[in-house]
Amino acid sequence: MQPAAALESRQPAAETDPEITSIHYRAQEVTPGGLFVAIKGLAADGHDYVETAVARGAAAIVVQAVTGAPSGVVTLVSANTRVALAALADGFYGQPSQAMTVIGITGTNGKTTTSYLIERILQEAGFSTGVIGTINYRYAGEQFPSPVTTPESLDLQRILARMRAAKVTHAVLEVSSHALDLHRVAGCRFDVGVFTNLTQDHLDYHKDMDSYWKSKKRLFTELLPRGPKNDRATAVINRQDPKSRELEEITSLRTIRVGYAADNDLSITDPNCSLSGISGRMVAAGETLEFRSPLVGTHNCENILCAAGVGVALGISLPVICDGIAGLASIPGRLEPVPDDRGRHVYVDYAHTPDALENVIAAVKELAVGRTICVFGCGGDRDRGKRPLMGAIAASGCDLAVVTSDNPRSENPDRIIAQILHGVRSAGGQQLEAADLAGGFERRGYVVEPDRRQAIRLAVAACRPGDTLLIAGKGHENYQILSDRTIAFDDRQVALEMLKEIRCDASN
Repeated sequence: MQPAAALESRQPAAETDPEITSIHYRAQEVTPGGLFVAIKGLAADGHDYVETAVARGAAAIVVQAVTGAPSGVVTLVSANTRVALAALADGFYGQPSQAMTVIGITGTNGKTTTSYLIERILQEAGFSTGVIGTINYRYAGEQFPSPVTTPESLDLQRILARMRAAKVTHAVLEVSSHALDLHRVAGCRFDVGVFTNLTQDHLDYHKDMDSYWKSKKRLFTELLPRGPKNDRATAVINRQDPKSRELEEITSLRTIRVGYAADNDLSITDPNCSLSGISGRMVAAGETLEFRSPLVGTHNCENILCAAGVGVALGISLPVICDGIAGLASIPGRLEPVPDDRGRHVYVDYAHTPDALENVIAAVKELAVGRTICVFGCGGDRDRGKRPLMGAIAASGCDLAVVTSDNPRSENPDRIIAQILHGVRSAGGQQLEAADLAGGFERRGYVVEPDRRQAIRLAVAACRPGDTLLIAGKGHENYQILSDRTIAFDDRQVALEMLKEIRCDASN
């Protein structure tokens, strides 16, 4: 690889560039002959580790300023090394996104469910799929752990190159606001972009909603319109979200508008939601077809619309789209049921934003026969402004709110809970004691239990046959991040254990 073409200047001058055998953005991973790109992270700055990279045999380095660069080492300068890393990675791996159809999904909520639905529709149409998202990265029958929703640009291009080698024809990417702001997807060429919705989240990073929205829009204003594939780039826009009109106004792309209204390019009429799933009629291009989905919850209608919109954008017939939707039985940690033989309805969901929590509580209440109980917390080192909002939503929407820890990270769990309780109390929540919950509870209210395992146990103990228990916030995650360590913790497994334990207690 010859790196200089993607950059702005270099020192020292030479007739030829060194031959680059690998690219790295972590200095401790550099191998002899590698190119080290120094990027600024949220916790550390790669420029502080240039000497480590050189000592490990870096053939060249990329920095944002030549000042302080080691002498005698080829130093390439870029105004933005994240942009440079994306371009270099794309070139190094042979522009893999151009060899397949790439669908990018952005929005606060619904990205994961929409990606699973799109994957299933594409498979029903006979395509070979790959998915990069929150739960995992998967293609060709294999699955890999997902440390972040959208990986760093170098890792992303490596994964796409492996998908290309595995004969993947269609790649589905969940595109986070961080990925857009930090140029992780800058080297990708997208064919279809999906906008699900915009609600409050990640303000610890973006600081305000305008900046958050600006990052989301970049998929449609910068990434989709460019490159050799832009003649067929399409935006699928969920018109149920208030920001959809603005997005329609600013994009020059072909647009597929989805929603409930008949004037959309694709719509759903007569939706019916029950414990067995969702049914209704799907309308597109004058064709109407009944559809069924095993997914639970009214909010999933919008995810179905977005996924079906991608099918329409790619020319897939409505019958195939509906067959694909029907074929997706469940999604890990998305209103995922936990089995119980005593008539208690227990669900685990990833809802960790105010809008997502409100939607999922509304979904289970719509289906509930008895009372509704919710166990939830808020993540540490994340948007603090959403904590009282989520507290108010849980207190007003549920008969019992059990406030606990999520992933506290470096923050004091008690302080996080105190911020949640501001919202709980503002909604009129009355505090109950843990002892009040054994075998049920007689009045609406909330309890506080910082230990998440014990919180789930309290909620299960309070749950009677016919009641619905929602355990929200962590979904598919199989760990809990504490201040000094990460422990194994899976809400689904803990709930199952507690359901069995309480059953045994009840039979003694």
